[in-house]
Amino acid sequence: MVSIGKARLYRRKDGKYLIYLSKDFAEDTAFPFKGSDSIFLKATFEVYHPGQSPGRIILEPWKEQ
Repeated sequence: MVSIGKARLYRRKDGKYLIYLSKDFAEDTAFPFKGSDSIFLKATFEVYHPGQSPGRIILEPWKEQ
């Protein structure tokens, strides 16, 4: 089981950002997102506060409303 994996936030030349996840991490049987090629996710973040919170990115399944 791989519950921690190295990821990379990458800025493309066109200004878009991509998040890369390691193959072992994303293909683990416990990984919460299943998809063939690509899936839509809701991304939110918590702001970094020195000495309090490290800040974080939260990814959740995208649900149409």
